Amino acid sequence: MRVTAVRTVLPEHHYDQHQITEAMAAWTEADRRLLRRFHTATQVRGRNLALPIEQYEKLDDFTFANDLYIDTALRLGERAVRGALEASGRTPAQVDHLVFCSSTGVATPSLDATMAQRVGLREDITRVPIFGLGCAAGAAGLSRLHDYLKAWPDHVAVLVCVELCSLTLQREDDSVANLVGSGLFGDGAAAAVAIGERRTGTTPHGRITSRQGPRVVATRSRLYPDTQRLMGWDVGEHGFRVVLASDLVDQVEACLADDVTAFLGEHDLSLDQVSSWVCHPGGPKVIEKIGEVLALDHGELDLTWDSLQKIGNLSSVSVLNVLQETIERRRPREGEPGLLMALGPGFSAELVLLRW
Repeated sequence: MRVTAVRTVLPEHHYDQHQITEAMAAWTEADRRLLRRFHTATQVRGRNLALPIEQYEKLDDFTFANDLYIDTALRLGERAVRGALEASGRTPAQVDHLVFCSSTGVATPSLDATMAQRVGLREDITRVPIFGLGCAAGAAGLSRLHDYLKAWPDHVAVLVCVELCSLTLQREDDSVANLVGSGLFGDGAAAAVAIGERRTGTTPHGRITSRQGPRVVATRSRLYPDTQRLMGWDVGEHGFRVVLASDLVDQVEACLADDVTAFLGEHDLSLDQVSSWVCHPGGPKVIEKIGEVLALDHGELDLTWDSLQKIGNLSSVSVLNVLQETIERRRPREGEPGLLMALGPGFSAELVLLRW
């Protein structure tokens, strides 16, 4: 398949990191100096939030927070899908398949059902809602589009990811994981449009779309045993309470390089032959460790760092944001290989081999 367009949409409420730090210090029982230290260590300069910052003090009920999630996620997701379709030169009626990823709220019917009707997708659209893959879902979602379009190579498929991490705020949780998470995660949505190999690259008007993304050549999922408590949620009457283990980086160091090298080797590629690295911005320590174990020390992860610093970690949305920035700001030459990857709960890794 080929990715024809990616679009990221952020909520309109943007705040510098120090504003969020001071606001959270006022809402919670956390030590103000400790909170500042953790928030500074994330290297995030600012984030976009689902709500005006003064309204977070009122988030004292999971039902209320989840209702806000549904309303905001639908609005941002619809904008992302419309923007990606417009950029790709496709119409809603041309879409055959929709994959929806989110791990920061729940709804039945899943939000893709309402979103499809708002955007104007056909009534025979096939849908796959995915919950629980967290930060890995953006990469996994592209893999699932690839699977579908291998079976239906003349179809058009859309992936939409929406994450509203700020609505999972735990005001009474003074754990290190919650303090770090409150300084790291942001809100946003992204959508990607992809076409199968038998679908032409032209619009309904016969024009070739500009700034098209890469082809997906192959995908690989890796699930690591006995690592379920490295990352995820504890779910209860309090809502979603973040699980973020301090030894997460150790798992990256132990396994990632071998898995990436083996995956590339199956396609007669080595690390130094990959010209672009589209990596999820999990956090400073994770990005640094990825750069270290894969010997990426010549600016390969600049766009990943840039995304983290400007808007924070948007969970499943972030890797699509880095992909969009790669297409628009640093698109490799035609035919060059690239690797898109993200890590998530499970603990798991999702790898997507690209060809530009």
